[in-house]
Amino acid sequence: MVKLSLAKFEIFSAVVELGSLTKAGETLGLTQSAVSHAIASLESECGFSILNRGRSGIQLTSNGERILKYIREILKWNEEMVQEIANINGLEVGTVRIGTISSVSIHWLPEIMKKFNENYPAIEIKLMEGDYDDVEHWISTGLVDFGFVSLPTLQHFEAMTLKKDRMLCVLSDAHPLAEQKEISFEMINEEPLIKSKKGSDNDLIRILKENNITPNIKFELADDQAIISMVENGMGISILPEMVLHRVPNNVRILKLEGENYRTLGIATTSFKSLAPATKKFIDYLKSWLSVK
Repeated sequence: MVKLSLAKFEIFSAVVELGSLTKAGETLGLTQSAVSHAIASLESECGFSILNRGRSGIQLTSNGERILKYIREILKWNEEMVQEIANINGLEVGTVRIGTISSVSIHWLPEIMKKFNENYPAIEIKLMEGDYDDVEHWISTGLVDFGFVSLPTLQHFEAMTLKKDRMLCVLSDAHPLAEQKEISFEMINEEPLIKSKKGSDNDLIRILKENNITPNIKFELADDQAIISMVENGMGISILPEMVLHRVPNNVRILKLEGENYRTLGIATTSFKSLAPATKKFIDYLKSWLSVK
């Protein structure tokens, strides 16, 4: 009977997450030799290769990919058990792994994490930032405990609504439409559009589709501030969430779109019930913080 160790699982998971034996060793406080030995030992115990090592870096084998989801699930349950034991003993410890998007990282998490850390110093928060698609992938593969998403999600998760964030039209004050009180979709149908890159544009694409608009996309950018800068210089218009429009230049206009257009921010996970105590505590703290905003 094969007996596999949690320590080797942790090393394997770290190597895959960081894409490097050296980085995994640095994170775990191990030498590269010790990491290599652990991976080789795990492969020997499994009876097949789990990683390919080449010039392009570390890659999962097909067999490695098949067992990774089980290994992450085992590590997750082990973390939950450790936290539950600590909880029983009146201790508040653990690690909370969160998938986040740029606007949440900038406008919510700094204050939430600062205050949460003051109250629960022994609970570690780990963040992974990406677009909506990244966050959903990390949730489904177990890389994060929960993630901030735009609802509805593309996958079958349990989700919780946090905030409705208005989608607004952004244009230069030199634009012919700048003096309008409200922008109709007919007005902007032919306008050059500067939008977020694929994976971050789910809400915009949905709104345009609902209003039968085929956008004239001029640029796709990853950074909201880069989009605003392009708009400021008359390169096109954009439609962005209100949450990212707190500091725009004086020569940029923010106008209401016709109708009621929102992105619905929420959190999603595979199961709220099975979350570890520290993660549940953070979510409760998050909801409490938002309730007074």
